[in-house]
Amino acid sequence: MKFDSNLVFLILIFAAVFTAGQALIGLFSVATQKRKVNRRLKIAERVDGVSALVMELRKQRGLDATGARGKRLRWLSDLIVASGVAYDPKKWTLYVVAAATVGGVAAAVLTKNPLLFVVGALICGIGGPIGFLKFKTAERAKKLGFQLPQALEIIVRSLEAGHPVPTAISLVGREMVDPIGSEFGMAADEIAYGATMEQAVARMSERCQHPDVDLFAATVRLQERAGGNLTGLLKLNAATVRDRHKMRLKIKAASSEGRASAMILTSAPFVAMGFIMLSSPHFYGDVIHEPIVKWGLTGLGVWMFIGNMVMRRMIDLRL
Repeated sequence: MKFDSNLVFLILIFAAVFTAGQALIGLFSVATQKRKVNRRLKIAERVDGVSALVMELRKQRGLDATGARGKRLRWLSDLIVASGVAYDPKKWTLYVVAAATVGGVAAAVLTKNPLLFVVGALICGIGGPIGFLKFKTAERAKKLGFQLPQALEIIVRSLEAGHPVPTAISLVGREMVDPIGSEFGMAADEIAYGATMEQAVARMSERCQHPDVDLFAATVRLQERAGGNLTGLLKLNAATVRDRHKMRLKIKAASSEGRASAMILTSAPFVAMGFIMLSSPHFYGDVIHEPIVKWGLTGLGVWMFIGNMVMRRMIDLRL
């Protein structure tokens, strides 16, 4: 049996390139994971002492020196803290002004109506940042729910090994990635700064605004006030959080058909209208300025919005 030398050479080249690609992907993954783990530790390297570290961490989360929310609107303060985005008023103001300017100019140019500059500026300058914060909050809450059982198991094993509770909490802050690592790390720093275990965990619950973290805080508060075996309570807590996470996934799978229907029904009219405008621009262009057409399209848009809200309420099952 004869072998084609060119074919063998090409196979060897493919194997070498594939192996090199796998090695680069592995190195990049390890480096990314290490950078995520050490995000809070990098802040600790830039400051001196626990006091400065606590102040800097609170500042980046949009909290004041006492760990309380600032003088902003309550719902906006909760959204900023829960999103985990580094809070820098100067940069945020610059981003908001830039987004408002771009949105206003785009609205005025596309509609050829200068009066719509204000509308576009408000939508992009206010709605854009709020939507971004809501997206980051939802993404962070999803990660918190997934990581919390692992963090509780680390605490349980550390307690079973004979470590005190603050040491077990700080271990989670050192070993786990964000966002759970930073949250437990901040709690450990506040305990070292002078707060009690109950106070530190309660503040973590206020920052996260997650039902599973609230359950953990309630467990710690119950043990602090009534006593009992903290290790056993945390084991039960971890099992409960895992069961709740499984139930959320089951609910998401059960409601997937409704969510897909909502996306299809919502996008279909816009896709059809866009296709018609591209294929036959005069189909709507000749009558778009008629009052009855404007009111009709407005009514259809409002009716579609109400339908989406109804469908969202039907599939938005909370646990």
